[in-house]
Amino acid sequence: MALLVHLKTIRDLRGKGDRIAKVTFRGLSLYTHVLENCEDEARFDETFRWPIASRVDENEMLEVQVFNYSKVFTNRVIGSFKMVLQKVAEEGQLEVTDTLIDDNNTAIRASVTLYIKYTTMDGTVGVWSDGEFLDIPGDPEGTFQFETDSLLSGHSQGSGVSQGRSIHGIPTFRKAGKGVFSAMKLGKTKSSKDDHKKDEPAILDMEDLNRKAMRLGGVGGLDPDCISLASVTAVTTNVSNKRSKPDIKMEPSSGRPVDYQISITVVEARQLVGLNMDPVVCVEIGDDKKYTSMKESTNCPYYNEYFVFDFHVPPDVMFDKILKLSVIHSKNLLRSGTLVGTFKLDVGTVYSQPEHQFYHKWATLSDPDDITAGCKGYIKCDIAVVGKGDNIKTPHKANETDEDDIEGNLLLPEGVPLERQWARFYVKIYRAEGLPKMNTSIMANVKKAFIGENRDLVDPYVQVLFAGQRGKTSVQKSSYEPIWNEQVVFTEMFPPLCKRMKVQIRDSDKVNDVAIGTHFIDLRKIANDGDKGFLPTMGPAWVNMYGSTRQYTLMDEHQDLNEGLGEGVSFRARLLISVAVEILDTTSTEIVSSTEVQVEPVSNISESVTGKIEEFFLFGSFLEATMIDRKIGDKPISFEVTIGNYGNQIDGVSKPSAAKKKKKEGGGGGGESDEEESELIQQNSSEDEADDDGDLVSVSSSPPMKPVITDRNYFHLPYFEKKPCIYIKSWWQDQRRRLYNSNIMDKIADKLEEGLNDVQEIIKTETAYPERRLRGVLEELSTGCNRFVTLANKDQNQAGRTKLDKERLKSCMREMESMGQQAKLIRSQVKRNTVRDKLKMVQNFLHRLRFLADEPQHSIPDVFVWMMSSNKRIAYARIPSKDILYSIVDEETGKDCGKVKAVFLRLPGKKGFGPAGWTVQAKMEMYLWLGLNKQRKDFLSGLPNGFEENKAPRTGSCLQSLPPISLVYNMKQVFQLRAHMYQARSLFAADSSGLSDPFARVFFSTHSQVTEVLSETLCPTWDQLLVFDDVELFGEAGELRDDPPIIVVEVYDQDTVGKAEFIGRTFAKPITKMCDEHYGPPRFPPQLEYYQIYRGNSTAGDLLAAFELLQIGQGGRAELPAINGPTDSDRGPILPVPMGIRPVLSRYRIEVLFWGLRDLKRVNLAQVDRPRVDIECAGRGVQSALIVNFKKNPNFSTLVKWFEVDLPENELLHPPLNIRVVDCRAFGRYTLVGSHAVTSLRRFIYSPPDKTQNNWASAARLMNGYMVLTNGGSQSRPSSPYSRTLPRTLSHPTGDVIVNLDANPSVRKMDTVVKLDASSDAVIKVDVNEEEKEEKKKKKKKKKKGEVEEDDETDERMLDWWSKYFASIETLMEILRAQEAALAEAEEREEQEIAAEGADIKPDDLPVKGSKGKEKSRDKSRNKDKKKSHHAGEGTEKRPSKPKVNELLVYNKELEAEYDNFEDWLHTFNLYRGKAGDDDEAALDDDRIVGRFKGSMCMYKLPLSEEITREAGFDPNMGMFQSIPHNDPINVLVRVFVVRATDLHPADVNGKADPYVVIKLGKSELKDKENYISKQLNPVFGKAFDMEATFPMESMLTVSVYDWDLVGTDDLIGETKIDLENRYYSKHRATCGIANNYSVHGYNMWRDPMKPSQILAKLCKEGKLDGPHYGPGGRVKVANRIFMGATEIEDETGLKKQTDEHLALTVLKHWEEIPRVGCKLIPEHVETRPLFHPEKPGIEQGRIEMWVDMFPMDMPAPGPAIDISPRKPKNFELRVIIWNTDDVVLEDDAFMTGEKMSDIYVKGWLKGQQEDKQDTDVHYHSLTGEGNFNWRFVFPFDYLMAEEKIVISKKESMFSWDETEYKIPARLTLQVWDADHFSADDFLGAIELDLNRFPRGAKTAKQCSIGMVQNEAELPCISIFKQKRVKGWWPFVARDENDEMELTGKVEAELHLMSAEEAEKSPVGLGRNEPDPLEKPNRPNTSLSWLLSPMHVVCILAWRQYKLHCVLLLGAVLGLLFLGLLFFSMPSALSNKIFNIAG
Repeated sequence: MALLVHLKTIRDLRGKGDRIAKVTFRGLSLYTHVLENCEDEARFDETFRWPIASRVDENEMLEVQVFNYSKVFTNRVIGSFKMVLQKVAEEGQLEVTDTLIDDNNTAIRASVTLYIKYTTMDGTVGVWSDGEFLDIPGDPEGTFQFETDSLLSGHSQGSGVSQGRSIHGIPTFRKAGKGVFSAMKLGKTKSSKDDHKKDEPAILDMEDLNRKAMRLGGVGGLDPDCISLASVTAVTTNVSNKRSKPDIKMEPSSGRPVDYQISITVVEARQLVGLNMDPVVCVEIGDDKKYTSMKESTNCPYYNEYFVFDFHVPPDVMFDKILKLSVIHSKNLLRSGTLVGTFKLDVGTVYSQPEHQFYHKWATLSDPDDITAGCKGYIKCDIAVVGKGDNIKTPHKANETDEDDIEGNLLLPEGVPLERQWARFYVKIYRAEGLPKMNTSIMANVKKAFIGENRDLVDPYVQVLFAGQRGKTSVQKSSYEPIWNEQVVFTEMFPPLCKRMKVQIRDSDKVNDVAIGTHFIDLRKIANDGDKGFLPTMGPAWVNMYGSTRQYTLMDEHQDLNEGLGEGVSFRARLLISVAVEILDTTSTEIVSSTEVQVEPVSNISESVTGKIEEFFLFGSFLEATMIDRKIGDKPISFEVTIGNYGNQIDGVSKPSAAKKKKKEGGGGGGESDEEESELIQQNSSEDEADDDGDLVSVSSSPPMKPVITDRNYFHLPYFEKKPCIYIKSWWQDQRRRLYNSNIMDKIADKLEEGLNDVQEIIKTETAYPERRLRGVLEELSTGCNRFVTLANKDQNQAGRTKLDKERLKSCMREMESMGQQAKLIRSQVKRNTVRDKLKMVQNFLHRLRFLADEPQHSIPDVFVWMMSSNKRIAYARIPSKDILYSIVDEETGKDCGKVKAVFLRLPGKKGFGPAGWTVQAKMEMYLWLGLNKQRKDFLSGLPNGFEENKAPRTGSCLQSLPPISLVYNMKQVFQLRAHMYQARSLFAADSSGLSDPFARVFFSTHSQVTEVLSETLCPTWDQLLVFDDVELFGEAGELRDDPPIIVVEVYDQDTVGKAEFIGRTFAKPITKMCDEHYGPPRFPPQLEYYQIYRGNSTAGDLLAAFELLQIGQGGRAELPAINGPTDSDRGPILPVPMGIRPVLSRYRIEVLFWGLRDLKRVNLAQVDRPRVDIECAGRGVQSALIVNFKKNPNFSTLVKWFEVDLPENELLHPPLNIRVVDCRAFGRYTLVGSHAVTSLRRFIYSPPDKTQNNWASAARLMNGYMVLTNGGSQSRPSSPYSRTLPRTLSHPTGDVIVNLDANPSVRKMDTVVKLDASSDAVIKVDVNEEEKEEKKKKKKKKKKGEVEEDDETDERMLDWWSKYFASIETLMEILRAQEAALAEAEEREEQEIAAEGADIKPDDLPVKGSKGKEKSRDKSRNKDKKKSHHAGEGTEKRPSKPKVNELLVYNKELEAEYDNFEDWLHTFNLYRGKAGDDDEAALDDDRIVGRFKGSMCMYKLPLSEEITREAGFDPNMGMFQSIPHNDPINVLVRVFVVRATDLHPADVNGKADPYVVIKLGKSELKDKENYISKQLNPVFGKAFDMEATFPMESMLTVSVYDWDLVGTDDLIGETKIDLENRYYSKHRATCGIANNYSVHGYNMWRDPMKPSQILAKLCKEGKLDGPHYGPGGRVKVANRIFMGATEIEDETGLKKQTDEHLALTVLKHWEEIPRVGCKLIPEHVETRPLFHPEKPGIEQGRIEMWVDMFPMDMPAPGPAIDISPRKPKNFELRVIIWNTDDVVLEDDAFMTGEKMSDIYVKGWLKGQQEDKQDTDVHYHSLTGEGNFNWRFVFPFDYLMAEEKIVISKKESMFSWDETEYKIPARLTLQVWDADHFSADDFLGAIELDLNRFPRGAKTAKQCSIGMVQNEAELPCISIFKQKRVKGWWPFVARDENDEMELTGKVEAELHLMSAEEAEKSPVGLGRNEPDPLEKPNRPNTSLSWLLSPMHVVCILAWRQYKLHCVLLLGAVLGLLFLGLLFFSMPSALSNKIFNIAG
């Protein structure tokens, strides 16, 4: 059965072009041939046939799409036609003519005619015909998988990111179990590391997508968007893919030391737990410690101290270092102090943050000795990690609003919860295997002879490092297979802020322990923090360790490799470990509260836990060994392959002394086997067990063979038809599933990377439709993700699956599923304008995929291939075992399994760094296959066909099953290779002249040829054809056609002495033509292409070349296509690149503007005196005029010259333009001074004006947007966030545009109205001011009761330049915050969209990672907003002057960065000489700069239209450079204003610096040494410097900051250089910034000697504009724009005068809106420039804020410089009266009575002035907590109003030379204490009031509550500086033992602020002293000291307590007395009575 479609014609097409059509049925697309240059009708007349296996359904569709075909770019769809095949199914045939529809489903004019026929063969089933399709049996549904394979990806060790931009293959179909079919081509490769480098776009050619390829490409309905751009070579239906991609980069990147600088600012600490502390902060990184100063008696110390740590270490070492912040209480010289709490994180966490920094974040302190204690306080700090070349955007630091919201600003990465818990990390160490010898055998033999014992030569133990702590297992003496069964337990916060755990096996030794092997466990890879995530878990699993080679030497040169630095070159051991984490419940009583590392024993685990042991089989074949370095070419060479210890014959398995008779886990080679064991092994040295199929003895190395010479640099091994093989049997746990899942993800990632590189290439080359390719990429991604989910679900119950395996699988499946859904969603959102944004999102997918694909649990060790010479290991290659692992499912197979791979061997360890590592030691073509032994039947299937197996002769075994020991190829093809070497560009400078003498050497198979040497150029055009005759290749012709071997091209620099120096290398694949094919389009002749040249890891230029491989048939070379073009007579036998391949040329004229030369350095110790510039491009050029005396005038006398040259029409192929400077010396000698290559001329191409644009916006401009005609004014708009540009208005062509501006000169922002002329009725009103008005209203509403409304009128006399500066900084901060918020909101919206769409699909599987963090940050921002709105009330108090202050612009970068280096018409080209640095030394290119050439270029095609030359005033001598100023010397007054510096690098031992400014310009130098600022890293200079200079001789201004030293020379801290000349001549008018408003007096006085009206008149004259015409009613007309504005100005006396200046200024501020010549004029500004130190290039040493004004001396002199000297702090006196206290906690028990009481007194001080503490007297024996004092504190202080800081100057120590100035927030601390006589006083509570913002005091003690402190943010706040006098009650608070705030008392206080003058007029006494004494407090009688009147006190106390008892006691005493007296007097009274009677 078949469906036939005959596509006849397509009519009524628009335009002219190449057309192609695609017909799709059942997902299989077939393509027509390309119709070239068709107009309205495309007559295809082609028939397509689909053999089908099932009947055509009535609902099936047929689709026809018609494209405009492009050779370079993606084909563009014209229209499509779809039809349902119902009629066809019924009737069998049909003819249709119908219209096409476009992308939007609307009909277009074009129509299609086609004829459809459907044939059925009843009762039979259709068979796939061999000719049309590949034979794919057993696939009735026709389900095919697609893959665009890429050639140059691969896994870079260490970085984990696949290198480079991959090369692409066409999507073809395949079936599981077959090989991967794909065609590929080598094109341009770009490393991910070098993304930021501007490498040149590749030329991608689609001509060879011939009809068959097109049919193939569309199989399965794959969108053409999915076809990779570079998939364009050698495509037929019979595609093979037996070759794998080589890795182009040679050098491992890790392990090489790099410079890092870590800067930490400790701002302050808060809420420290403890009483009356003296805290110090210790900052510790690794072993370096630095301390802050000590702050006395405070729990909230303010430090603001800056520390810098410098490191020169490899990145891995740096990022693993632990950064620790600790707070120590009362540390001094004598004692170390007590630790309050610590905070730890690793440097890598900081580096992975945005901008590599945490800014103003709070670190939470915890006590490592007591994990139950909770938070111990917070430290506010900034941490930044800067590597070389990192640019950190430091937020502007003028006056940060205090980030008081601690919870919202914790120092934690995004996604980490705010509340971290304590957790135990258990690392279980079970056992190790395969350890190497770690001692010499001599000693062992001596021991054995004397003692008779045979011991293993290693004493291993395991050391685990985590979060700065170290744990060790016990040492297992003398054991190659040690068993520990121990666990190391760490206690650490969870989630930890340390990413990696380091596990190391070490050998215990008496002298020093050495590492045997190291493994890093990345905690992010063994955990998942999502909602469905899991805690870190791993194993039990074996981890493989790699390091140096196994033979023991006393001094191992590769010991670093064993420490985990760099790529291991040999298997060292494997270790069985597991990791688990348990979150601790800190409330539990049994918990051990210390964080000490513990080591405990654990029980043994069984063998089977790690998986079932399977027998694996590794097969390898060496098809070619070429490019062998000549140093080792004289001895026989063999190759050894090892996997683990198997196959290692020299230093393999060390046998355990106890002879264990089990299946060995090692033993490919003989090794050190025991005597009794060797008897058991028959005849051979290997010990593999006998197999079922006979004794299979591993053969792990190739036979030694003597190399043969290739050329004078390289040798090759003569493996012609006979290819040696190796095979190794090994036993490993079967954990293939892990590797399979990794392989699937890696392949998806490779395909995605390849697609993304395509999209970037399309965007870069400005090709059409990048969005289509991106859609295709996303389509492929979502298909791949879905496929992963299906495949990974298998084998769920495999033995040895760990918890991590199960959890990882779940999370990977969730991630992949959500990624697939997101990819689908993003695909639907990709539009032309959103491509770049979406591209970024998709790049995140790529990083995510790479991260997921990296499997943390190892299984099979990597394979090593070693080149051996005389039993020594010379060079190696390491091949990950997963890359060559076999699976029956194609996606799971390793990317190099069963394929021929080009492997480059390199030197091990440090030898492989630098130049030694770039030269290839050997290039191997290798075939490798690794799989289970039982699956090995297919192991040869991927080899190139045409071989016979040659097996080892063995007795008594079945030869059939043995692998071959060599392959003999009986099929041989002969080819001719033609290498068309056209040119190279941007090559590496290899000579001291800064140039190279390059030649290229081309290697193919065993042949090599070289191009000629071109001397002294970095851009050689060789234009040479190299012909390789009789190249013999072995294998089938068809396979060689589709998949030829790669070509290696190496570029060298020829040196007169010694051997040529290596420049770089690239790979290419030739286009192959078999002898039966026609040599013609579309595949031949091949197109030139760019190939990226690599030197190690960095790029070293591009090669433009083409390669073709032509088969020589029976008729010999005569049948080959002729080589066109005669040999050049002057070039001898050298063949040029033939016509048809070389580019098509057009005639261009290049005009060169020669301005001058600057800063030329000496050449060979002689000064340059008479320089000349030579310009050369494509063999033509021009010379400048000679500069007669460089010292007197370095400018050229003739400005413009031109030359004509033939250049390729394709701009991308334009050769570079070379600029050389030579010095003309006596006797006709010329010396090269320096050179520069302009690699891309695109920005200098002139494009004529566009007549269709409206007249005022059209301009003749260069491609980068600056004009060359007329005055060359720039159109480039600075991307300043605050340049408010008017909206573009489309005016009537002849109309005037009216711009009306508000007439109030004092208001900061103006109402802007843009009106159109009378002929148009549109009016656009832009009211900039409305928002501000609204805000003001809001502010007024928000004023709280009791706050004083600020008087709006600000006193003009109070304002100065600093008012302007601070107001501007506030604006800058607002804008930055708004930008951040907008950005975050946009991201959030994007994510919500995706989440919402995803939720429709599957709500469970939404990507939840990081969502918590996001919510957190959202809450944070909400809190901040709340605060902002809350503080809005204080806005006016804080900045009283803001509404009325004129502002300037504060740029947080250099002015050059904002205005494109001021190269609007004058460009600066750096001249280089000297050899280029390598790799990370590339930043040292600055050292090679020997001068600068100033000039420009303009190139255009000839002939030029006459309209341009006819323009009025056209000067033919100046060409395109009309109206540029002349370059005669000019005298200029330069005025440099230096405002301040921030974050300077400390220069003194004390961690501070004493900075001062030095200004250099030409020979004059101004030093401000006497005004140095002591001990300050953020000095405010506030200085203006005037210098006179003559341009061009003195044009480079250097502003340096030096550190003053008492003894010795002063040190440079950093410097910045400014090219004043470019600024002076720039159209942006950078001479003097234009102020926002025009004033004739006051702080905002106009600085420029020219008034706005004069400037405007000058600009109009220069730009040949009509105007300015000032009209009545405040109007001015310039060109066709009318501006409106104010016309009155007030002078100093207050009189108003008429003026045009405001109007002129309005025009100047909107100059960029002026037609044709408009560009943004530089406003009044302050720029922030980074400071650099020549010895630390690329690392910022601080920043300086400054600006420069320039005034020509021939103009009127400017006025005096404005005063920007720092504001002097104002003297104030704060008087605090403590009236009473109440409710103070009662601390003591009363003497005798035991009653609770307190002896209360109050302490007070201003923060930073602790030594000026003042105390009240003591209120003794307060029984109620009430205290009466009437006591006055007086605190004088100096205060900076603008910065809200108190200024304190004091000597740091008695040894300090001078005082240090500190700026500290104004905070008053009041504390309440209980006085004790014999012991230390007890602290009861405190309150700290920020004098700028503190809560208003309560009216009564009852209303005063703890809420005033806790809810401070929500209460109305006042400022003492506004209020002046405040009285009220405030609470005292302290923390209880549960660390919670409690109220400990209340104080009634009165605060009175007076200026020093006022205080002098009304003085007061301290306490209750004169003058103005306070009355004594009315205290109760009890308030007496018992020392003074103890009896009185006792009586009073006794009476109070025992009043009733006393009365009763008194009564009783009196009664007793009465009775006593009664009894005493009774007898005498009685006797008297008796005797009296008697008497």
